[in-house]
Amino acid sequence: MKNGRLYTIERAKPSQFDDACELAYKVFLKFESKEYGREGTDKFAEFLTSPQLQKLFETGHYIMFLAMCEGDIIGVISVRSGNHISLLFVDERYHRQGIGGELIKQMQDHLLSTGAGYEKMTVNAAPYGIPFYERTGFIKTGETTVTDGIIYTPMEMYL
Repeated sequence: MKNGRLYTIERAKPSQFDDACELAYKVFLKFESKEYGREGTDKFAEFLTSPQLQKLFETGHYIMFLAMCEGDIIGVISVRSGNHISLLFVDERYHRQGIGGELIKQMQDHLLSTGAGYEKMTVNAAPYGIPFYERTGFIKTGETTVTDGIIYTPMEMYL
């Protein structure tokens, strides 16, 4: 890792859920909210604070991994519907250090280890994230769409 920083990737614990969502929202506000406008930003905040999302996480139906550095959450990835990336955010101080790619690799390994037969991971990529996803092996599978102010391009990567 650049600058000699060390980090680990671990499965999120229930006590870390709120902090992980807070990191995702902070990074979203910095890099994506201007394009999304008020409607998309409000919809994203509503998603992150949904009691149903936390319940899915607590029951093991919303898998989340965290990148940790000196006890702090510096990155988060989560999947829903088995193999669909729902969140992937890295603290801006740690961008371009390989953390996002490592989070994807950890999730790939997890999906392959479940024995559920997943062949690919999917994501609805925000405009800011498209170049990153392409560099990590995702390909576009559809046109850019806007739903409730959320701008996304469907993408997939074979495991």
